[in-house]
Amino acid sequence: MRLRRRSKKSQVMSAVGTYLKFKAMAKAFKTARKGVKGLAAYKATKAAAKRAPRPVKALPVVAGVGAAGAVAARRKRQHDREPAAV
Repeated sequence: MRLRRRSKKSQVMSAVGTYLKFKAMAKAFKTARKGVKGLAAYKATKAAAKRAPRPVKALPVVAGVGAAGAVAARRKRQHDREPAAV
């Protein structure tokens, strides 16, 4: 049984196809690695939030309410200063 020789064009196309497959696999692995890192960071943040004491959890909410109250008070003071229309 005699083996057939492959043409140069066929050899080049095979090499290009193999290269593209390896590049695609490398990108897939890189994406998967980034996803795993992101998931680990999310879980770590979530776990840290669970371990945080109660006042620390409520701090952003309290700060937001305080800021909103300050803005409302400032607007009320400015509204009171406007001269009355005659």
